[in-house]
Amino acid sequence: MDTRRIGSLTVSAVGLGCNNFGTRLDLKGTGAVVHAALDAGITFFDTADIYGRGRSEEFLGRLLAPHREQVVVATKFGMEMGNGRKGASRAYVRRAVEDSLRRLRTDRIDLYQLHRPDPVTPLGETLAALEELVRAGKVREIGCSYFGAGELTAARDAAGPGARFVSVQNEYSLLHREPERGVLEECVREGMAFLPYYPLASGVLTGKYRRGAEPPPRTRLSTNPEWARRFLTDQRLAAAEALAAFAAGRGHTLLELAVSWLLARPAVASVIAGASSPAQVRANVAAAGWQLAPDDLSMVDRLPEEAT
Repeated sequence: MDTRRIGSLTVSAVGLGCNNFGTRLDLKGTGAVVHAALDAGITFFDTADIYGRGRSEEFLGRLLAPHREQVVVATKFGMEMGNGRKGASRAYVRRAVEDSLRRLRTDRIDLYQLHRPDPVTPLGETLAALEELVRAGKVREIGCSYFGAGELTAARDAAGPGARFVSVQNEYSLLHREPERGVLEECVREGMAFLPYYPLASGVLTGKYRRGAEPPPRTRLSTNPEWARRFLTDQRLAAAEALAAFAAGRGHTLLELAVSWLLARPAVASVIAGASSPAQVRANVAAAGWQLAPDDLSMVDRLPEEAT
Protein backbone atom coordinates (compact mmCIF):
# COMPACT_ATOMS: atom_id res chain seq x y z
CA MET A 1 0.00 0.00 0.00
CA ASP A 2 1.38 3.41 -0.97
CA THR A 3 1.43 6.06 1.73
CA ARG A 4 0.88 9.81 1.63
CA ARG A 5 0.98 12.72 4.05
CA ILE A 6 -1.67 14.66 5.97
CA GLY A 7 0.36 17.28 7.77
CA SER A 8 2.77 15.32 9.97
CA LEU A 9 0.75 12.10 9.59
CA THR A 10 1.59 9.24 7.24
CA VAL A 11 -1.52 7.46 5.94
CA SER A 12 -2.39 4.68 3.51
CA ALA A 13 -3.45 5.89 0.06
CA VAL A 14 -6.76 4.08 0.56
CA GLY A 15 -8.48 4.72 3.87
CA LEU A 16 -11.55 3.23 5.49
CA GLY A 17 -14.67 5.32 5.91
CA CYS A 18 -16.45 4.20 9.05
CA ASN A 19 -19.97 5.63 8.66
CA ASN A 20 -21.49 2.12 8.36
CA PHE A 21 -20.30 1.14 11.82
CA GLY A 22 -23.03 1.22 14.42
CA THR A 23 -25.71 1.69 11.77
CA ARG A 24 -25.65 -0.87 8.94
CA LEU A 25 -23.07 -3.01 10.78
CA ASP A 26 -23.08 -4.30 14.35
CA LEU A 27 -19.89 -4.93 16.31
CA LYS A 28 -19.29 -8.34 14.73
CA GLY A 29 -19.76 -7.02 11.20
CA THR A 30 -17.60 -4.00 11.98
CA GLY A 31 -14.87 -6.28 13.30
CA ALA A 32 -14.80 -8.29 10.08
CA VAL A 33 -14.39 -5.11 8.02
CA VAL A 34 -11.77 -3.56 10.30
CA HIS A 35 -9.65 -6.71 10.40
CA ALA A 36 -9.85 -7.03 6.61
CA ALA A 37 -8.67 -3.42 6.33
CA LEU A 38 -5.71 -4.04 8.63
CA ASP A 39 -4.80 -7.19 6.72
CA ALA A 40 -4.94 -5.26 3.42
CA GLY A 41 -2.55 -2.57 4.66
CA ILE A 42 -5.03 0.20 5.48
CA THR A 43 -3.71 2.42 8.27
CA PHE A 44 -6.15 5.36 8.00
CA PHE A 45 -9.56 5.07 9.68
CA ASP A 46 -11.98 8.00 9.34
CA THR A 47 -15.05 8.28 11.54
CA ALA A 48 -17.16 10.96 13.26
CA ASP A 49 -18.97 11.34 16.54
CA ILE A 50 -22.27 11.52 14.67
CA TYR A 51 -21.84 8.13 12.97
CA GLY A 52 -24.19 5.80 14.79
CA ARG A 53 -24.52 8.46 17.51
CA GLY A 54 -21.11 7.53 18.89
CA ARG A 55 -21.25 3.79 18.19
CA SER A 56 -18.81 3.99 15.27
CA GLU A 57 -16.20 5.53 17.58
CA GLU A 58 -17.00 3.00 20.29
CA PHE A 59 -16.61 0.05 17.93
CA LEU A 60 -13.35 1.41 16.52
CA GLY A 61 -12.03 2.03 20.01
CA ARG A 62 -12.53 -1.61 20.94
CA LEU A 63 -11.24 -3.05 17.68
CA LEU A 64 -8.22 -0.83 17.12
CA ALA A 65 -6.91 -0.85 20.70
CA PRO A 66 -4.37 -3.64 20.01
CA HIS A 67 -3.19 -1.80 16.88
CA ARG A 68 -3.28 1.79 18.12
CA GLU A 69 0.37 2.58 17.44
CA GLN A 70 0.15 1.33 13.84
CA VAL A 71 -2.95 3.25 12.72
CA VAL A 72 -4.05 6.83 12.15
CA VAL A 73 -7.46 7.61 13.63
CA ALA A 74 -9.46 10.56 12.34
CA THR A 75 -12.77 11.71 13.71
CA LYS A 76 -15.03 14.74 13.42
CA PHE A 77 -17.14 16.96 15.64
CA GLY A 78 -19.71 19.71 15.30
CA MET A 79 -22.90 18.11 13.98
CA GLU A 80 -25.99 17.72 16.14
CA MET A 81 -25.51 14.95 18.71
CA GLY A 82 -28.73 15.63 20.62
CA ASN A 83 -29.50 17.67 23.73
CA GLY A 84 -27.88 20.76 22.24
CA ARG A 85 -24.51 19.10 21.68
CA LYS A 86 -23.27 20.66 18.46
CA GLY A 87 -21.23 23.49 17.01
CA ALA A 88 -17.65 24.68 17.29
CA SER A 89 -17.52 26.99 20.31
CA ARG A 90 -14.52 26.70 22.62
CA ALA A 91 -16.67 25.10 25.34
CA TYR A 92 -18.18 22.54 22.99
CA VAL A 93 -14.85 21.66 21.35
CA ARG A 94 -13.48 20.80 24.80
CA ARG A 95 -16.51 18.66 25.60
CA ALA A 96 -16.65 16.93 22.20
CA VAL A 97 -13.00 15.92 22.20
CA GLU A 98 -13.26 14.33 25.64
CA ASP A 99 -16.34 12.38 24.54
CA SER A 100 -14.55 11.12 21.42
CA LEU A 101 -11.38 10.23 23.31
CA ARG A 102 -13.43 8.17 25.73
CA ARG A 103 -15.35 6.34 23.01
CA LEU A 104 -12.18 5.71 20.98
CA ARG A 105 -10.31 4.46 24.07
CA THR A 106 -7.28 6.53 23.22
CA ASP A 107 -5.26 9.38 24.69
CA ARG A 108 -5.02 11.33 21.42
CA ILE A 109 -6.84 11.81 18.13
CA ASP A 110 -4.52 11.87 15.14
CA LEU A 111 -6.72 14.07 12.92
CA TYR A 112 -9.56 16.02 14.52
CA GLN A 113 -11.89 17.60 11.97
CA LEU A 114 -14.58 20.25 12.17
CA HIS A 115 -17.42 18.41 10.44
CA ARG A 116 -18.94 21.50 8.86
CA PRO A 117 -18.64 25.28 9.25
CA ASP A 118 -20.39 26.69 12.30
CA PRO A 119 -22.28 29.86 11.26
CA VAL A 120 -22.55 31.01 14.88
CA THR A 121 -18.99 30.65 16.20
CA PRO A 122 -16.13 32.77 14.82
CA LEU A 123 -13.47 30.62 13.17
CA GLY A 124 -10.82 32.24 15.32
CA GLU A 125 -12.48 30.91 18.47
CA THR A 126 -12.68 27.39 17.06
CA LEU A 127 -9.08 27.40 15.88
CA ALA A 128 -7.88 28.73 19.24
CA ALA A 129 -9.70 25.89 21.00
CA LEU A 130 -8.19 23.34 18.63
CA GLU A 131 -4.74 24.86 19.17
CA GLU A 132 -5.18 24.24 22.89
CA LEU A 133 -5.93 20.59 22.20
CA VAL A 134 -2.82 20.26 20.03
CA ARG A 135 -0.66 21.85 22.72
CA ALA A 136 -2.17 19.52 25.33
CA GLY A 137 -1.30 16.48 23.19
CA LYS A 138 -4.92 15.40 22.83
CA VAL A 139 -4.91 16.09 19.07
CA ARG A 140 -2.03 15.75 16.62
CA GLU A 141 -3.43 17.55 13.55
CA ILE A 142 -6.65 19.41 12.74
CA GLY A 143 -8.77 19.44 9.62
CA CYS A 144 -12.15 20.52 8.30
CA SER A 145 -14.98 19.28 6.11
CA TYR A 146 -17.61 20.88 3.88
CA PHE A 147 -15.39 23.96 3.45
CA GLY A 148 -15.34 25.91 0.19
CA ALA A 149 -12.34 27.78 -1.17
CA GLY A 150 -13.37 31.05 0.46
CA GLU A 151 -13.85 29.38 3.83
CA LEU A 152 -10.42 27.77 3.58
CA THR A 153 -8.90 31.19 2.94
CA ALA A 154 -10.78 32.62 5.91
CA ALA A 155 -9.54 29.76 8.11
CA ARG A 156 -5.95 30.38 7.01
CA ASP A 157 -6.24 34.06 7.87
CA ALA A 158 -7.91 33.34 11.22
CA ALA A 159 -5.29 30.82 12.30
CA GLY A 160 -2.40 33.26 12.58
CA PRO A 161 0.68 31.54 14.03
CA GLY A 162 -1.40 28.83 15.73
CA ALA A 163 -2.58 25.43 14.54
CA ARG A 164 -3.90 25.38 10.98
CA PHE A 165 -6.16 23.00 9.15
CA VAL A 166 -3.92 20.50 7.36
CA SER A 167 -6.77 18.82 5.47
CA VAL A 168 -10.21 19.34 4.01
CA GLN A 169 -12.71 16.53 3.44
CA ASN A 170 -15.35 17.17 0.77
CA GLU A 171 -17.38 15.07 -1.64
CA TYR A 172 -15.39 14.32 -4.78
CA SER A 173 -15.65 11.63 -7.44
CA LEU A 174 -15.73 11.19 -11.19
CA LEU A 175 -19.41 12.08 -10.96
CA HIS A 176 -19.07 15.03 -8.55
CA ARG A 177 -16.38 17.51 -9.55
CA GLU A 178 -17.19 20.56 -7.43
CA PRO A 179 -13.80 20.61 -5.58
CA GLU A 180 -12.16 21.45 -8.91
CA ARG A 181 -13.77 24.88 -8.69
CA GLY A 182 -11.27 26.38 -6.28
CA VAL A 183 -10.83 23.97 -3.37
CA LEU A 184 -8.15 21.75 -4.92
CA GLU A 185 -6.26 24.81 -6.10
CA GLU A 186 -6.34 26.24 -2.58
CA CYS A 187 -5.10 22.91 -1.18
CA VAL A 188 -2.15 22.87 -3.56
CA ARG A 189 -1.31 26.48 -2.81
CA GLU A 190 -1.43 25.99 0.97
CA GLY A 191 0.00 22.47 1.12
CA MET A 192 -3.23 20.99 2.49
CA ALA A 193 -4.31 17.40 2.00
CA PHE A 194 -7.62 16.77 0.27
CA LEU A 195 -9.72 13.80 1.46
CA PRO A 196 -12.55 12.81 -0.90
CA TYR A 197 -15.66 11.29 0.63
CA TYR A 198 -18.27 9.42 -1.45
CA PRO A 199 -15.41 8.56 -3.83
CA LEU A 200 -17.56 5.83 -5.41
CA ALA A 201 -20.70 8.02 -5.63
CA SER A 202 -22.48 5.82 -3.09
CA GLY A 203 -21.74 2.71 -5.12
CA VAL A 204 -22.62 4.01 -8.60
CA LEU A 205 -18.93 3.83 -9.54
CA THR A 206 -18.70 0.16 -8.60
CA GLY A 207 -20.85 -0.81 -11.59
CA LYS A 208 -23.57 -2.56 -9.59
CA TYR A 209 -26.35 -0.17 -10.64
CA ARG A 210 -27.83 -0.10 -14.17
CA ARG A 211 -30.23 2.16 -16.00
CA GLY A 212 -33.71 0.68 -16.14
CA ALA A 213 -32.99 -1.90 -13.44
CA GLU A 214 -33.95 -1.98 -9.78
CA PRO A 215 -31.07 -1.51 -7.32
CA PRO A 216 -29.67 -4.82 -6.08
CA PRO A 217 -31.30 -5.90 -2.79
CA ARG A 218 -29.66 -4.98 0.51
CA THR A 219 -27.62 -2.19 -1.06
CA ARG A 220 -27.72 1.29 0.44
CA LEU A 221 -29.57 2.76 -2.54
CA SER A 222 -32.20 -0.01 -2.44
CA THR A 223 -33.19 0.93 1.11
CA ASN A 224 -32.82 4.72 1.04
CA PRO A 225 -35.20 6.37 -1.47
CA GLU A 226 -33.80 9.84 -0.84
CA TRP A 227 -30.25 8.75 -1.69
CA ALA A 228 -31.51 6.74 -4.65
CA ARG A 229 -33.15 9.87 -6.10
CA ARG A 230 -29.88 11.75 -5.72
CA PHE A 231 -27.42 9.16 -7.03
CA LEU A 232 -29.42 6.98 -9.42
CA THR A 233 -30.21 9.58 -12.06
CA ASP A 234 -30.13 8.71 -15.74
CA GLN A 235 -27.34 11.24 -16.21
CA ARG A 236 -25.10 9.66 -13.57
CA LEU A 237 -25.80 6.12 -14.70
CA ALA A 238 -25.07 7.01 -18.32
CA ALA A 239 -21.78 8.58 -17.27
CA ALA A 240 -20.90 5.51 -15.19
CA GLU A 241 -21.59 3.25 -18.17
CA ALA A 242 -19.28 5.31 -20.40
CA LEU A 243 -16.55 5.24 -17.76
CA ALA A 244 -16.95 1.49 -17.30
CA ALA A 245 -16.56 0.94 -21.05
CA PHE A 246 -13.40 3.06 -21.04
CA ALA A 247 -11.92 1.06 -18.17
CA ALA A 248 -12.86 -2.29 -19.72
CA GLY A 249 -11.17 -1.28 -22.95
CA ARG A 250 -7.93 -0.99 -20.99
CA GLY A 251 -8.35 -4.19 -19.00
CA HIS A 252 -9.60 -2.55 -15.82
CA THR A 253 -12.84 -2.17 -13.87
CA LEU A 254 -14.92 0.90 -13.17
CA LEU A 255 -13.95 0.64 -9.49
CA GLU A 256 -10.26 0.67 -10.40
CA LEU A 257 -10.80 3.75 -12.55
CA ALA A 258 -12.74 5.60 -9.83
CA VAL A 259 -10.09 5.07 -7.15
CA SER A 260 -6.97 5.45 -9.29
CA TRP A 261 -8.33 8.61 -10.97
CA LEU A 262 -8.79 10.23 -7.56
CA LEU A 263 -5.28 9.29 -6.45
CA ALA A 264 -3.94 11.01 -9.56
CA ARG A 265 -5.64 14.31 -8.68
CA PRO A 266 -3.74 17.21 -7.11
CA ALA A 267 -3.58 17.23 -3.29
CA VAL A 268 -5.56 13.98 -2.77
CA ALA A 269 -3.96 12.18 0.17
CA SER A 270 -6.22 9.19 0.83
CA VAL A 271 -9.38 7.89 -0.79
CA ILE A 272 -11.81 7.27 2.05
CA ALA A 273 -13.99 4.43 0.84
CA GLY A 274 -16.67 2.92 3.05
CA ALA A 275 -17.28 -0.81 3.13
CA SER A 276 -19.88 -3.16 4.56
CA SER A 277 -17.95 -6.40 3.96
CA PRO A 278 -14.36 -7.65 3.91
CA ALA A 279 -14.68 -8.30 0.16
CA GLN A 280 -15.45 -4.63 -0.45
CA VAL A 281 -12.40 -3.61 1.56
CA ARG A 282 -10.13 -5.85 -0.47
CA ALA A 283 -11.62 -4.60 -3.75
CA ASN A 284 -11.14 -0.96 -2.75
CA VAL A 285 -7.50 -1.53 -1.88
CA ALA A 286 -6.80 -3.47 -5.07
CA ALA A 287 -8.41 -0.69 -7.12
CA ALA A 288 -5.61 1.74 -6.29
CA GLY A 289 -3.00 0.06 -8.48
CA TRP A 290 -3.76 1.57 -11.91
CA GLN A 291 -1.33 4.32 -12.92
CA LEU A 292 -3.31 6.30 -15.49
CA ALA A 293 -1.34 7.86 -18.34
CA PRO A 294 -1.76 11.64 -18.92
CA ASP A 295 -3.70 11.08 -22.15
CA ASP A 296 -6.05 8.68 -20.37
CA LEU A 297 -6.59 11.17 -17.57
CA SER A 298 -7.55 13.88 -20.07
CA MET A 299 -9.99 11.54 -21.78
CA VAL A 300 -11.55 10.41 -18.52
CA ASP A 301 -12.04 14.00 -17.43
CA ARG A 302 -14.25 14.59 -20.49
CA LEU A 303 -16.19 11.33 -20.53
CA PRO A 304 -18.94 12.03 -17.94
CA GLU A 305 -20.02 15.23 -19.67
CA GLU A 306 -19.79 13.73 -23.17
CA ALA A 307 -21.88 10.73 -22.11
CA THR A 308 -24.77 12.94 -21.07
